[in-house]
Amino acid sequence: MARISGVDLPRNRNIETALTYIYGIGFTLSHKILTEAGIDKQTKVKDLKDDEIAKIRDIISKNYKVEGELRSQQAIDIKRLMEIGSYRGLRHKKGLPVRGQRTNTNARTRKGPRKTIGVKRGRK
Repeated sequence: MARISGVDLPRNRNIETALTYIYGIGFTLSHKILTEAGIDKQTKVKDLKDDEIAKIRDIISKNYKVEGELRSQQAIDIKRLMEIGSYRGLRHKKGLPVRGQRTNTNARTRKGPRKTIGVKRGRK
């Protein structure tokens, strides 16, 4: 089993698909990495040689932020937005959509499940 950036890659997948299991690597970046390493994208992970795995690992560690390093960088960026009081920072603080989506009817992912509000009737 190949282990790159602290992630075990699935053995029976093509290496192009398997690299996308690493946080911060999508298909485009995966293709670019494999081209740079000179590895066929259809190769299964179990068929990779140790030197090929080392080459991929080396390219990723030198050129890209992935996994924990990327997550911490994103957290720092969001924290900075909140500290300077920007619009995006305020939306992050309030747990509302940040990128201009409507909130009247949708945005349940950010807002969480609906909270039913009861009606108080006046006394007669």
